[in-house]
Amino acid sequence: MAYSPCPNDTFVFDAWAHGRVPGAPALDVTFADIDITNGMAERGEFDVLKVSYAVLPWVLDEYALLPCGGALGRGCGPLVLTREPGVDLTGKRVAVPSERSTAYLLFRLWAAEVVPGGVGEIVVMPFHDIMPAVRDGKADAGLVIHEARFTYQDYGLHSLADMGEHWENTTGLPIPLGAIIAKRSLGAERLRELADAARTSVRMAWDDPLVSRPYVLEHAQEMDPAVADQHIGLYVNEFTADLGESGYAAVRGLLTRAAAEGLVPPLGGGVLEFV
Repeated sequence: MAYSPCPNDTFVFDAWAHGRVPGAPALDVTFADIDITNGMAERGEFDVLKVSYAVLPWVLDEYALLPCGGALGRGCGPLVLTREPGVDLTGKRVAVPSERSTAYLLFRLWAAEVVPGGVGEIVVMPFHDIMPAVRDGKADAGLVIHEARFTYQDYGLHSLADMGEHWENTTGLPIPLGAIIAKRSLGAERLRELADAARTSVRMAWDDPLVSRPYVLEHAQEMDPAVADQHIGLYVNEFTADLGESGYAAVRGLLTRAAAEGLVPPLGGGVLEFV
């Protein structure tokens, strides 16, 4: 399995990764940022992966979406940051963490409405390089995710727009960010076992949050523990335990809108359904 070293993933999978989920298949974990795991999924390199919901249209022939373990929520969307407030992004250079990320889809859907002249060059860079690039004038704006919501002011930057707020205001749905997928070739029984293990792992983390803390902080890349706690509080919620009706509606809504804008291939019928 491959997932990111971000606090929400290490919090969710701590119990499973350390063999504390009764009857769960053993995990061999590889850590990689989400843009890397998206590519891994497209190449079919792992049995189970945490990926962006945005990459699903390219991988659902080979992988099934698990109904738990991922990240959806409210008030947790990506931000567009600039050096000065109120910047017009028409023709501007924008740094993004990936062009196959949920953040990027939300940004393009927002820009289609708010920047009628169209943004300029899109530059892909690791998400931890984006805020310094905007601060130093290497990009006019940056699309940021994760803990950058809590730290961007340390770089002297301003939030031009909240992609999640725009999504929620226009759809009323939660924001679909990261998905857990597993190879369909594992078979229906094993897929159900994996989903049960993910669901149990997150519930065990909630039952005793201190148990996962060493694992979270070990991989949090020198993140302040208070920021790690904020990160977990924002991205691990009821949708992590079960997507539910509104979770699935959010995923379908995002990918249907993105397909209508030509940003992703259209979804086939029934491909989001779990076994």
